[in-house]
Amino acid sequence: MQLDPQCFPDPRSLGNRAMALAMLDAIICPEFEYRYFNYDGAWGDDEQMASMHNGDGDHWFLHVGEHGAAIKGYVQDLPRGAAGAMAQRVQRALPGEFAGFLREPSFEMDAVSYCYWRRSGDAAWSKVVHPDAGLAHWSDRSADYLSILLAPADCYYEYATDYFECEPPLASIEHIYALAPLTAAIVKSLNPHLTLAEAQAAAAAIGYPRMAAQASLAC
Repeated sequence: MQLDPQCFPDPRSLGNRAMALAMLDAIICPEFEYRYFNYDGAWGDDEQMASMHNGDGDHWFLHVGEHGAAIKGYVQDLPRGAAGAMAQRVQRALPGEFAGFLREPSFEMDAVSYCYWRRSGDAAWSKVVHPDAGLAHWSDRSADYLSILLAPADCYYEYATDYFECEPPLASIEHIYALAPLTAAIVKSLNPHLTLAEAQAAAAAIGYPRMAAQASLAC
């Protein structure tokens, strides 16, 4: 299934949701190597990077900067030839503002299953269409991996109960989704073994704000 680019919010709001996912993972799972979601709020000057790795080779990278945002993903069990052809199309299709994104080795741009982008002055996101007409409308599984960036708190709850085998309170997930300040009660509700100081240290590494910041997401 392909995700409609019209479902994406503005780049900053999408980045905020990615940050919230990383913060939740960091509290629930202090061991970095076992998390799906990560976020670097200081990737560069006024740049942020978010990522998802599921441990099976599937991943996505989101880069947000002054020129806009771009997100690329790779799904391991899709045909590799298709991913290679998409990688070449992405290099040709994205505007010049995304040259840094396209050249970043960490983003593994040689294999792409789906890619979306939006310049800062654009009214909406664009999706790179597969160069093979027979594959242009196939299931690239972008919806499988990106929908959590757009869905309400119960989507993260389902992921956490399955992967971490815990039951994080929906109210606590929503608190983090709103980028509200961390409190001892919120941290304890998500992980009774983690201290507020430990959570705040993780928040500093992620770039999670100390002050409240509400982000609206709608499809």
